[in-house]
Amino acid sequence: MTMPLPAPENTEISRPYWDALKLGRLVFQRCECGHAWLPARRGCPSCLGDKVQWEQACGKGRLVSWVVYHTAYHDAFKHRLPYNVAIVELTEGPRLITNMVDSHERLACDAAVELRVESDEGIALARFALSPRRDDEQGTGSPARRNRA
Repeated sequence: MTMPLPAPENTEISRPYWDALKLGRLVFQRCECGHAWLPARRGCPSCLGDKVQWEQACGKGRLVSWVVYHTAYHDAFKHRLPYNVAIVELTEGPRLITNMVDSHERLACDAAVELRVESDEGIALARFALSPRRDDEQGTGSPARRNRA
């Protein structure tokens, strides 16, 4: 018997995020000071202001870091081994913890990525795939990475 995945908390604060994912969109919060972030919270982590609004992300970004797990620390993940947990920085600035859908061997720091909303046990989740275009064609890669091409 496979154990069910731990479910994310769908609270009053995070509900716009989860509702948008059900519609295939990724949203994040931005303060009037300009700071943008994920996950959702009541106030700005930068200025502590409470004039916060939701914005839709374009769905593009870059892979900042990742780890590949070969041990399941929760029984629900045993059948997924090996699996990755990644940090993606959206073009708009916020970073989020996610999964990459690509083979672990293909992942590279600063690689351009694109949103893939996937349903997992009935829950819409923001996952990312390596972009089919090169970083220098999008202008999202670091200058050092673009100069190596």
